[in-house]
Amino acid sequence: MRFAGRPGSSPHRPLECVRVYVQDAAASSSLCFCSAVAGLQQGPPETASRGSRAEQPPPPGRKRRSGPKDTHSPSAMDHYDSQQSNDYMQPEEDWDRDMLLDPAWEKQQRKTFTAWCNSHLRKAGTQIENIEEDFRDGLKLMLLLEVISGERLAKPERGKMRVHKISNVNKALDFIASKGVKLVSIGAEEIVDGNVKMTLGMIWTIILRFAIQDISVEETSAKEGLLLWCQRKTAPYKNVNIQNFHISWKDGLGFCALIHRHRPELIDYGKLRKDDPLTNLNTAFDVAEKYLDIPKMLDAEDIVGTARPDEKAIMTYVSSFYHAFSGAQKAETAANRICKVLAVNQENEQLMEEYEKLASDLLEWIRRTIPWLENRAPENTMQAMQQKLEDFRDYRRLHKPPKVQEKCQLEINFNTLQTKLRLSNRPAFMPSEGKMVSDINNAWGGLEQAEKGYEEWLLNEIRRLERLDHLAEKFRQKASIHESWTDGKEAMLQQKDYETATLSEIKALLKKHEAFESDLAAHQDRVEQIAAIAQELNELDYYDSPSVNARCQKICDQWDNLGALTQKRREALERTEKLLETIDQLYLEYAKRAAPFNNWMEGAMEDLQDTFIVHTIEEIQGLTTAHEQFKATLPDADKERQAILGIHNEVSKIVQTYHVNMAGTNPYTTITPQEINGKWDHVRQLVPRRDQALMEEHARQQQNERLRKQFGAQANVIGPWIQTKMEEIGRISIEMHGTLEDQLNHLRQYEKSIVNYKPKIDQLEGDHQQIQEALIFDNKHTNYTMEHIRVGWEQLLTTIARTINEVENQILTRDAKGISQEQMNEFRASFNHFDRDHSGTLGPEEFKACLISLGYDIGNDAQGEAEFARIMSIVDPNRLGVVTFQAFIDFMSRETADTDTADQVMASFKILAGDKNYITVDELRRELPPDQAEYCIARMAPYSGPDAVPGALDYMSFSTALYGESDL
Repeated sequence: MRFAGRPGSSPHRPLECVRVYVQDAAASSSLCFCSAVAGLQQGPPETASRGSRAEQPPPPGRKRRSGPKDTHSPSAMDHYDSQQSNDYMQPEEDWDRDMLLDPAWEKQQRKTFTAWCNSHLRKAGTQIENIEEDFRDGLKLMLLLEVISGERLAKPERGKMRVHKISNVNKALDFIASKGVKLVSIGAEEIVDGNVKMTLGMIWTIILRFAIQDISVEETSAKEGLLLWCQRKTAPYKNVNIQNFHISWKDGLGFCALIHRHRPELIDYGKLRKDDPLTNLNTAFDVAEKYLDIPKMLDAEDIVGTARPDEKAIMTYVSSFYHAFSGAQKAETAANRICKVLAVNQENEQLMEEYEKLASDLLEWIRRTIPWLENRAPENTMQAMQQKLEDFRDYRRLHKPPKVQEKCQLEINFNTLQTKLRLSNRPAFMPSEGKMVSDINNAWGGLEQAEKGYEEWLLNEIRRLERLDHLAEKFRQKASIHESWTDGKEAMLQQKDYETATLSEIKALLKKHEAFESDLAAHQDRVEQIAAIAQELNELDYYDSPSVNARCQKICDQWDNLGALTQKRREALERTEKLLETIDQLYLEYAKRAAPFNNWMEGAMEDLQDTFIVHTIEEIQGLTTAHEQFKATLPDADKERQAILGIHNEVSKIVQTYHVNMAGTNPYTTITPQEINGKWDHVRQLVPRRDQALMEEHARQQQNERLRKQFGAQANVIGPWIQTKMEEIGRISIEMHGTLEDQLNHLRQYEKSIVNYKPKIDQLEGDHQQIQEALIFDNKHTNYTMEHIRVGWEQLLTTIARTINEVENQILTRDAKGISQEQMNEFRASFNHFDRDHSGTLGPEEFKACLISLGYDIGNDAQGEAEFARIMSIVDPNRLGVVTFQAFIDFMSRETADTDTADQVMASFKILAGDKNYITVDELRRELPPDQAEYCIARMAPYSGPDAVPGALDYMSFSTALYGESDL
């Protein structure tokens, strides 16, 4: 295959491979670019011209190809598409030479590199149209390098001769070499001659050095770093898989994903389709050019129409995205840093303002509060001082605690602010004059000093006013008591009641007067106390002293008048007393004897009318004896009555003889002779009534005693009979005479004999009912109550029924487990042996000893205790602490015999169902007895398996439920 050389190129030039090494001093990595310089003709090669290079040998370890590969053949494309990223991983030398021969690839590079150069040359106000022609004089090449490097190159030559152009290009190549780039097989002559391959290779070298070399992600090389950056940015997009810089970008979704990741508002990514690459590519190129200032370096049609797009063109275009977005990220980082600094500064300023405000408010509160605490103006009343104390307590309880917190918070804010300023390299905060923490502490100390003095003054004033109020209240209280006592006393002392009074009245008035004199003398101390309190109130400068003094003077004047009237009345009463002394003595004698006799009669009437409640015949006999003794005292009582009446008759005789004015009745007693006679007649009437009541009660108690003896005789027989039967049942249940059926027959006969005893219990119930109706509560003839008999009878019936049930269960267990009678006897013998108290149950230790005697290996170690705990959970599931014989048999039968399981029952149902996973109602009624079939039908759940038929029943869940493995 031959390629025609371009016009102006050296003819007969063989295929050359030019290698350009870009040396990365930091990473010690290299990227190579191979450009094919075509100058082929018919015939053998001739000597190369001045600007050409000899054909280079292949790199070490690589074989020379026999000819260029036809990359446009369908088979080659199919193979390439199937390999995708695997072909990309082959050494660049294997495909660069061949692919650069592809005109489509050259076209992509030409357009991409031209657009890339113009994106920088526009900054200098120029651009290029033809990449191999516009760089021939070296002027725009040097300008491009100055723009992208930001450095000044040597002054260019302005001449039009070839030597001037070569000089300018060499200056550009020397500048590239000064940046650490090795230029191999690229000379100024090829550039000046317009060699497109060499020109493209040189531009790619510049792109590598200035646009790609500085890209590094996790210390990778430039190319790998750019690829890794693309992979990370597009990772969230499931339909994008960036593995290389050629076919991974053909569908355009990779470019769109990069833009959407950084600027999601520019592209509606959800509307893109992988099967529409032209739309995707044009969308990405247009958006990048319009909004991201990235020139359109590629044509969508070229990328889609090429089997593998040019890698260098793609890398160049993708690097523009990297720089565009990395610049935006740097700007965002810078903005975030500024915002963070400003936020810290704003926060510090806010803390300063809060400190100043809080300090000002706190100092202002202290300034207002100290004068209030320093006010020592006393109040006249206790109420006013207590209000001050209450205000002070509110201050201590409500107003000061928030200020204490504010002061503490102020110090915390100040320290926090200083720390933040120090950490952010700001100068320390200096509060306004007088608002330092020390100033606040000094002001606070003055506040507490004033507070301490104020509280002490308040307490002293309260104590002083409390003393004054106490004295004033004490004065008023004593004065009120005294005035209440003296009220009406003057009028009483001026009465003339003794002129018409009898001797007893005179003596009463005299004694009353003596009592009044004693009371008057006792009140002397109170009057003196009132005067002393008034004096003390005057000395303590009590504010209401005038009213106190006036009241005290009134009390003293009244006291002197009472003393004079008392003496005058005493003299008048003593004169009248002597006249009526004789009559008075008789009245006194009458009263002394009438009062005890009257009390005796009232007590007798009360006893004779008192209702009595007795429960035994002995109690009624005691009451009868006491009543007979009372009747024996009646003659002496009648003599005393006649003597009292004789004294009264003697007084009447004296009054008639000496014409004494008897203005009233006996002053010593209110008991009259008529009253004594009336009560005496009443006592004589009550005595026969009491005799009749005692006789009737005696007859009733005799009947009650007969009922007690009758009930006691029956209860003393039935009670021991029940106890004996209970013991006999216990012996029968643990004895081993005969078979279990013999024991069952014996127990049923025993039960029948017990039931036949029921009429005697009913008879005893009838006697008990008569006792209750007679209100008999105790019975010394028996220790058994009806409740004891009932409980014993019920226990007897329950015990015989339970014992019969236990034997029936033992028979069921024996038949179900296949236990012989000898084994049952052996189990009973072992159980009875360890049942020491014959209670019919075994305690844990007794049960453990029984198991050991039967051969169970239950040690005292942890394993043995665990095994015994497991066994106890089986025989005593309710944790009652005892093991019954039935539980013992169940456990022993479970240990020695096979039992049915849920699986066995399930297998039996499967046989009845004809090996199906369900069973029908007809099959159950055909194979089982009617009652058992209906039992299963009522409890089986419907079958819901995939092979279910109408009316199918689930016998599997029913089988597991029978053994408690699920809910039935």
